[in-house]
Amino acid sequence: MKIMDSYPLITVRDMRGSRDFYVKHFGLGVIFESSWVTMLGNARSGRIALGLMTPDHPTNPPGPEVFGGKGVIITIQVDDAAKARAALKEQGVHVFYDLTEEPWGQRRFTLHDPSGVIVDVVEQTEPAAGYWEPYMTGNNAAA
Repeated sequence: MKIMDSYPLITVRDMRGSRDFYVKHFGLGVIFESSWVTMLGNARSGRIALGLMTPDHPTNPPGPEVFGGKGVIITIQVDDAAKARAALKEQGVHVFYDLTEEPWGQRRFTLHDPSGVIVDVVEQTEPAAGYWEPYMTGNNAAA
């Protein structure tokens, strides 16, 4: 099997609010849009990053239900988390986990999108010396 792409498809109550959130705050473009499904991503390349679907979609089988806010995190990697946080706060976005330097090698903050999905905005940094050693399983791809 050759995987061509992969992306989350989240069932949302407020299609317009969710779409506008990712377009306005993260610069995603609308790749495809209908009354019940919207694909967001890089408008130039057409690469999809996130799909949004309404609960009344006509596809078979029925489901899934509207997202309930648990078990999913969307990670958006940026070049400067501090600048991203400042810009989002200026636009009125509520950050519930403030900018933090994590020992595993991320500078990050966290917010919710209009559907309750956790959005983790991260900048990759150097992990603390030895941080990962106790957690490594040996099943990591060669660099």
